[in-house]
Amino acid sequence: MKKYIAYLFVFLFSLFVASGSNAEDLSVLKVGATAGPHAEILEFLKDRLKDRGIDLQVYSFNDYITPNAALDQGDLDANSYQHGLFMDTQNQDRGYSLVSVAKTVVCPMGFYSKKIDDVDDLRKGAKVSVPNDPANVGRALALLEEKGFIKLADGVGYRASVLDVVENPKGIKFVEIEAPQLPRVLDDVDMGAVNVNYAVEAGLSPLEDAILLEDPETSPFANIIAAREDNRDDRRIELLIEVYHSDETRKFILDRFKGSFVPAW
Repeated sequence: MKKYIAYLFVFLFSLFVASGSNAEDLSVLKVGATAGPHAEILEFLKDRLKDRGIDLQVYSFNDYITPNAALDQGDLDANSYQHGLFMDTQNQDRGYSLVSVAKTVVCPMGFYSKKIDDVDDLRKGAKVSVPNDPANVGRALALLEEKGFIKLADGVGYRASVLDVVENPKGIKFVEIEAPQLPRVLDDVDMGAVNVNYAVEAGLSPLEDAILLEDPETSPFANIIAAREDNRDDRRIELLIEVYHSDETRKFILDRFKGSFVPAW
């Protein structure tokens, strides 16, 4: 009997040690993000990744430069906060070798109207408001070109301005407005482009109220998970992508951010 009790004690002790070592044996994955929604989404993934053997450690930053520098230096395994065009510029300007391994979310630019419910009803000679800053006006014009309302000069891409409109069959009259004022001028135009943050502040939902919206799956402004060229195939990062691209995460993003962040996968 004593011998049996001794064996039982050893067995239970081994189970205790094994359970403790499993917790300690979780593979650490360090991922950076800007404070706010990007970091919040990663925090949501923590428990789900723990079930897959990954200890996700989220590092929040208050600027757009440091997360890439930390990733390039190996202090992070990945980051999640930027779109691919921004990463490409950073690679070129700073000599990084960062790569996109997955799409995450899009903050979609849309056109809104208080006068029409269907973008196809836009009249000839319509007044259309667009942002007056170079970073956003090209994005708005590209969306109009994709719709077939205008044609831009060859090669200008997202660097376009209203001066680059070479075909305008509807005779659209562009009104350039400072981005924060765009929601306020919707009463005075036929439709207007509004950046997502200002749309949400004005009580507009990109998914419900926009009559023309960037396609999250094709937008070049989709945010990404970035890694280095030398760790892009890391199994821990593959698991991060699997959990990020789950139906559960999609529901969390849509419920939590009400269309201001839209899944891009």
